[in-house]
Amino acid sequence: MTCCHPGPPAAQPHPLDPLSADEITAARRVLEEAGKAGEDTRFPLVLLDEPDRHAAAAHRPGDPFLRRLRVTLLDLPTGTAAEAVVDVTAGLLLSYRELDPATEGQPQVLFEEYPLVEAIVKADPGWRKAMAERGVDDTDLAVCAPLAAGSLVIDRPGRRLLRCLTWLRCDATDNAWAHPVGGLVADVDVTERRVVRIIDTGAVPVPAECGRYEAEFNGPARTDLRPLEITQPQGPSFRLDGPLLTWQNWSFRVDFNAREGLVLHRITHRDGDRERPVLHRASLAEMAVAYGEPDESRNWVTFLDAGEYSLGRNANALRLGCDCLGEIRYLDAVVADDHGIPETLPNVICIHEEDHGLLWKHTDIFNGNAAESRRSRRLVISYIATVGNYDYGFYWYFHQDGTLAFEAKSTGMVQTSAVEPGAGSPHGTEVAPGLLAPYHQHLFCVRLDVAVDGLANTVEEVDVVPVPAGPGNPAGNAITTRTTVLADSADGGRVADTAAGRRWRITNPGSRNRMGQPVAYTLVPQPGPLVLAQPGSPVAGRVAYGSKHLWVTRHRADRRYPAGDYPNQHPGGAGLPQWTTGGEPLENTELTLWHTFGPTHLPRLEEWPVMPVDASGFALKPTGFFDRNPALDLPRETGGGHCAV
Repeated sequence: MTCCHPGPPAAQPHPLDPLSADEITAARRVLEEAGKAGEDTRFPLVLLDEPDRHAAAAHRPGDPFLRRLRVTLLDLPTGTAAEAVVDVTAGLLLSYRELDPATEGQPQVLFEEYPLVEAIVKADPGWRKAMAERGVDDTDLAVCAPLAAGSLVIDRPGRRLLRCLTWLRCDATDNAWAHPVGGLVADVDVTERRVVRIIDTGAVPVPAECGRYEAEFNGPARTDLRPLEITQPQGPSFRLDGPLLTWQNWSFRVDFNAREGLVLHRITHRDGDRERPVLHRASLAEMAVAYGEPDESRNWVTFLDAGEYSLGRNANALRLGCDCLGEIRYLDAVVADDHGIPETLPNVICIHEEDHGLLWKHTDIFNGNAAESRRSRRLVISYIATVGNYDYGFYWYFHQDGTLAFEAKSTGMVQTSAVEPGAGSPHGTEVAPGLLAPYHQHLFCVRLDVAVDGLANTVEEVDVVPVPAGPGNPAGNAITTRTTVLADSADGGRVADTAAGRRWRITNPGSRNRMGQPVAYTLVPQPGPLVLAQPGSPVAGRVAYGSKHLWVTRHRADRRYPAGDYPNQHPGGAGLPQWTTGGEPLENTELTLWHTFGPTHLPRLEEWPVMPVDASGFALKPTGFFDRNPALDLPRETGGGHCAV
């Protein structure tokens, strides 16, 4: 296990480079000088205003370019929110507008609001009374967790609200998720800094059993596990030039932002002497966790971890041997903190190669030649974020056969609530006496700005179907495919069908392979249930993107996130439902694909007190993009304890 330098060497500047500390500082300075920011201003989000995809594709080293930042602002005393665009190259404020939180939603939750709201709740007489009625007078070890309020409105639209659930600890090091306080919610007006409502549906015994998962609480460690060492004496096969990464014919730019976390730009594959584009941009644009308890104190619990909690800002500093194994390159990221001050997140991105088993093999039974085989190696670019009780690992995989894939690994702690011990619930699993792990859904949505051999693409839905018996199929064994072209934005929302082996083929009608067919990549899904909340419910409205496995939209620069720019306290319906009403042609044009996937989680006893990884994802496979297997040129493995010849 080795780790070399923490970041790449300097490289030529590029318009898609990650944000720098100087740029964040410059944006704040411009806003202050324009009178738009001051001591009471907070900066929920500072992001690169990405250049047009044509400009990015046309850029060459040394070309001049502008850098613009999109900045969300929040005035603490009034709760007024605004959005600005700042040209940090010229030092100019390009635009500024106030947001209407009643119709557009609220900015993301600030990190400083967590301790603030907890202190407000703990000082509230109504909450203290409810705790005393539950036999808790000493609240020092209580944890009041401020949570996004969903579409909640109290008295008037537009109030900035957070909702607090409570857990207890036996001591300062205890696992609070083991001791939920049932039936109690405190709603807080963050601007007014007061509790505006207490919901108390009745006391339930607080689960008493501790849920410690650390080694010292779980008996002697196994002694029969021998070391596994991964070494690359000559170093890794990939190369980093600043954010530009190249490996095994792949090339792309690595980026990281406070909202989406890891972003990949300008993904290309070298084919002979050509650099052929596959994707212009790829990111996890949103993820929802929707819980299924009907009780008034819990029926609102749904989190949008990117749009409400700034997923990227919650990234872990990764550790060698624990989070990543092998010959590792780590990258730092720079984001803005609540005050608009640049903050470096160390070691948030991990890059490494790993063995991935067999890539291809054949033993020719006719000629007696030795078997030919090649092992598969893949490149992994990953990061891990902790949002409340859950920890998520996000992994992009690049393969030597031209396949790329994405995987989300859920681990950490299941969300918990309290029930009468032994009573259980039809809406969750009792994982310890009186401790309920509610049923819930993880709905990840990846944004793919496709560019398969160019920007003009078409998407086809492909089903595998049986051919009816008849003169053309006398034995009844024939199968074929049924292809549906997604021609209009009204047809852009699609549902997976595992019985038909449904997949979606992204073609370039203007580029043909040697068989005369349009070159393509195919999105191969691993579908789970779509959003299960009832149509018309607040959850279904806010997570409307979860009603389809795939959405195809015309690319537009302002279509960034599937649930809209500001899903925090948004009434619902923003984003994809607005972009797929019909009337926009989708053939042979610039497209964005939005793919929804993820597990519907029915917790098991084996997932307490800490959850083994639950993985979900998808693959993008070349389909006539190459004229033959692009991994034929891999060298034979020879000697060294690998493949003896």
